Amino acid sequence: MSKVYQYILLMAVVTYAIRALPLTLIRKEIKSKFIKSFLYYVPYATLAAMTFPAILSATDYWISSVIGFAVAMILAFNKKSLLTVAGCACAAAFIVELFLSF
Repeated sequence: MSKVYQYILLMAVVTYAIRALPLTLIRKEIKSKFIKSFLYYVPYATLAAMTFPAILSATDYWISSVIGFAVAMILAFNKKSLLTVAGCACAAAFIVELFLSF
C-alpha cells in the first residue's frame, strides 16, 4: 500500500474516532454547567481562532484589515444583519486600500 493511501486511511480513522467516540462513550445527559457552557462556546472560539489571522492578512495593508474588522465588530455589536456587516466591512477595507495605494 502506498504512503498516500496510508495517510488517507489514518486521517479517516482519526476523523471517525473524533466523531464516534463521544457518541458511544457519553450516554447520559451532561449535567455540569461548566462542561455545557464549554461545549457551547467551542465552535465559536474555534471559528474565531481560524478566522482572525486570515482577516489580518486579507489585504495589502494591515491597517485596512484592522479598520474593516473594527467596522464589522461595531455593526455586529449593534445587531445588524450578516449581509450588512460583511458588505460594510469589505467597503471600509476597500476604501482604506484606495487611500493607502496612492
